Formats: sequence, structure tokens, C-alpha cells
Amino acid sequence: MPFITNKSAKEHVDIFYEDYGSGQPVILIHGWPLSRKSWEQQVWKIVEEGFRCISYDRRGFGTSSSPWGEYDYSALAGDLNAIIEELDLKDTIIVGFSMGGGEVVRYLTNYGSSRIAKAALISSIIPLVKQKSDNPDGVPEDALNGIIDALQKDRVGFLKEFSKGFYNYDKNKGERVSEAQLDYDFTIASFASPRATIQTALAWMHTDFRSELKNVTVPTLIVHGDADATVPIETSAKQAAEGIKYSTYEVIKGAPHGLNVTHPDELNKILISFLKK
Repeated sequence: MPFITNKSAKEHVDIFYEDYGSGQPVILIHGWPLSRKSWEQQVWKIVEEGFRCISYDRRGFGTSSSPWGEYDYSALAGDLNAIIEELDLKDTIIVGFSMGGGEVVRYLTNYGSSRIAKAALISSIIPLVKQKSDNPDGVPEDALNGIIDALQKDRVGFLKEFSKGFYNYDKNKGERVSEAQLDYDFTIASFASPRATIQTALAWMHTDFRSELKNVTVPTLIVHGDADATVPIETSAKQAAEGIKYSTYEVIKGAPHGLNVTHPDELNKILISFLKK
């Protein structure tokens, strides 16, 4: 099984990854609280279109190891850097979904763009989730605290219901997302480290990337659904598009947060077009 060890971390971390295809490398960074498996509808398409596709499990999730400490974005970006350096990747395209957008921006902040050709933020939390006086469209702090409280009291119970909002299930069930998909997501999410699940949630809830947008100097695709009830478009993609200089902003009408599952054809068309530019 392929692992890359981040030896620069305070606690060595073994990151599990899958590497398919050949050509320009595309790294897929998954969202919370899932794993690389959430990219199922994108991996095959990226490889089929002539790219090398690398997807990996964030520390604490999937098959990667689960250290006790360090789940802030600098630590997570360090894992991404370990992959890029170990595989000696150049001209790389980094694609972050939801929480994964934070690794994209923090990587560019901490390590620069010498190995990076392009970036993509899909349903991303960038630049800020939390509601503040200068971010009125964000998620209220009480709601975020409620998530942490639920995870501490009954993590699996919370995760069992979480995917419904992820996919706007009441509206999209049957036609765009199955009950089996909810069960699959629950299996993946419940398998993750309880500590990692909470600590990474705190990271995406409270990290403010607005001052780091200037560090995103590569062409960047931003894709969001206008029906995203998990990460509202006004506090994320709209601000990101305004703050990232070389950005291309695409809105998928009627799409929820988990548009990689509910709207794969629409997302793949936009993503592959961007990769090929």
C-alpha cells in the first residue's frame, strides 16, 4: 500500500495516496469528514482525459495515520508538501474540495508556487466560514459550536445525519443522490479518527484566509453551487473570486455542497476544461 511519511511534522505522519495515469499531475484534496474516496466521480475522468491523478487521505482520515496533535492548516499543508516533494511533482494542479481549499491556500502561503501551475477550489470554505462583524454572511458561531458539541456527545449520530444537508437530500434524493450514498459517506466518516474529526472541524470553522488570498498567484478555478446550505456561497466562493487575482468563477445552478456527487457531469466539464487551458 502506498504511503508517504511526512518526517518534518512534530509527529511523523503516514499519508495514504493513490496515483493513477500519466501526464501533468493533478492532486485532489478531499473535504471534511470524508476521504479520497469522495472523488470517485472525478478520478476516472481526470485520468481518462490524459492527466496523472493523485488523491490522498488527510491525516486522521481514511487509511492515513492519526496523530494526536497538529490538525491546523499549516500541519495539513505540510502533508501536501511532503507528497509533492517525495513524488518530485512539478507543474502541478492542486484541487481542494470544501475544507481542502484551505490546504490549497495555506500551501501557496507557506511553500510558494514554484511547483504549482494552477489551483481549483470546489465548494470551498475559502476564505472564511465563520460569521463576524465584517463577514455577516458567514455561519453563526452558535451553529458552529453546536457541531462541535454534537461531535463530542455523539459523533456517529451527528455524522449519520450530516450528509443529508451535504447533498440537500430532501430535494435531490433518488435522481441525484441515493440513500446508499448517504450510507457510504457515513461509513467513511465514522471510520475517521474522532480527535481528527473534531480538530479539523475547528480548523475549517475558525481559520480566516482573507489575508492569504494575495498568495494565490496561479490561475485558479472557483466552483460553487448556489444552493449550498453547508458553506454559503456568499461567505466563500463569491469572496474568493473577488480576492484571488487570476480566478475563473463558475456557479452551478441548484447544486448543493456535495456537487461532486450530485452534479458530476457539470463539475467534470468545468474542471477538465480548466485543466486543459
